[in-house]
Amino acid sequence: MPQKKEIGPVYQIKITLKDFKPAIWRRVLVPGYYTLARLHRVVQYAMGWTESHLHCFRVGRECYSLPEPGTDWGDSGDRDSRRVRLEQIAPSEKMKFIYDYDFGDGWEHQILVEKILPPDPEMKHPLCLAGKGACPPEDVGGVWGYADFPAAISDPEHEEHDSLLEWVGGEFDPDKFDSENTNMALRMIK
Repeated sequence: MPQKKEIGPVYQIKITLKDFKPAIWRRVLVPGYYTLARLHRVVQYAMGWTESHLHCFRVGRECYSLPEPGTDWGDSGDRDSRRVRLEQIAPSEKMKFIYDYDFGDGWEHQILVEKILPPDPEMKHPLCLAGKGACPPEDVGGVWGYADFPAAISDPEHEEHDSLLEWVGGEFDPDKFDSENTNMALRMIK
């Protein structure tokens, strides 16, 4: 028997990496019926992260994350993000909540519900409408570690220039955002 296709409102959200000037952000359309576990993948792919670290969503006093085998997740008080939908935690426009990624580096993202649009039965996957700025490299040291990174890689005289460029794979443009590659990645979310 074919599976019934879920239909619900479409959320236009803006994901902004906090504490950056100029801001690093993405504007994405995502089905409201997506669980927070699925929304985690949207944030990862839209921003350019690599799903290499733990994460959680913070909505008011509630935290939502994925159970992690071999950890004390059950004692954390977090709710299972696979069991909660976006439309449940953000039922109206202008609501904001936080997505924390990599607790060591402390990447904090604000998610703002800009619009809640009518259902779109043709929507097959999330869609990135716009964005600005490159996602910082994983493990660069959070906002503070990244603060000197762009200057160091653009100055051949900087003592860490060569090693940082090698570490990041040879090149890095802090202003680059590629919507086509972002949407190719988002198509992988089912």
